[in-house]
Amino acid sequence: MKDLELTADAANRLAAMRALVVTNLYPSEARPRLGRFVRDQVEEIRRLGAEVDVFTFPLGARSYLKAPRDLRKMLRSARYDVVHAHYGLCGWVAERAGARPLVVTFHGTDIRHSAVGPLSRRVARRAEVAAGASLSCFRREAGKRGLPLLANSVVLPCGVDTSRFRPGSRIEARKSLGLEPDGRYLLLPADPNRAVKRADRARAVAEDTESELLTAGEVDPERMPDLIKASSAVLITSDSEGFGLAALESLACGVPVFSTPVGVAPFAVAGIEGCLVEEFDRSVWAEAARDALEKRTEPIDAMDRVGPFTARRMAERVLSAWEGMVD
Repeated sequence: MKDLELTADAANRLAAMRALVVTNLYPSEARPRLGRFVRDQVEEIRRLGAEVDVFTFPLGARSYLKAPRDLRKMLRSARYDVVHAHYGLCGWVAERAGARPLVVTFHGTDIRHSAVGPLSRRVARRAEVAAGASLSCFRREAGKRGLPLLANSVVLPCGVDTSRFRPGSRIEARKSLGLEPDGRYLLLPADPNRAVKRADRARAVAEDTESELLTAGEVDPERMPDLIKASSAVLITSDSEGFGLAALESLACGVPVFSTPVGVAPFAVAGIEGCLVEEFDRSVWAEAARDALEKRTEPIDAMDRVGPFTARRMAERVLSAWEGMVD
């Protein structure tokens, strides 16, 4: 697997490049939280000086049939130094449109889905760079295969926007959300309808601790920091995660994280006082959540874990991955 480090000379050279991002994971008026992490990365790369255009298309099977034709027209009308697709099927759209050189970042579900996973593994072999959002993307999780580990494999997470996710008052966060100041709240930072997130586990912990379970779903991303800070602990009960950005966002807010050993959690969360990283056991997790609800009042200090994963640091990694593609 390639090691990525962006030198000052490379940064100056890459700042003059023009890139195209291809994805259907991108915020819209109807779904403002969809792919916010991709948009954050695009904006951070732009702040570093590179010119980045974005080609987006709607979700749904029919859109995948039309998108390559529309993308091909765009590629004919402009020259790009690199095309970077986010999500495995978007990689196929770019590959079918003749995009080169091609980087594909895989985010988790596209790897372990029964139908999409095999397609993702095939396009990973066709791309110039095949990126997993974390090392876990290249491993088995929940009994399901990861990406193949190839000479072109790298890890390219989307990072934490620490200007938004930072410690703050729990009382003020609850006030802004209209929650009871003395309420007992736990957070599942995901759509509870997604089976892989295992909302049933989070609900069981909330039931055992006589707490209310908050969920993210399609919450306005600007309200997500308050939703985290309003909670006594964040529960990441997933069967698998491509990266698990919510764990780092929660640590950046100073809120304890309880996570199954998926995505980045074993590296970023394990060993922090007040946090938990282990396979789900209802009684163990309920006991830990009870402690967070009843004992902890001060934010945890975990910025040393968050620091390596800021949006800027991760954008620099992306630019480094592009470096060998600049003519």
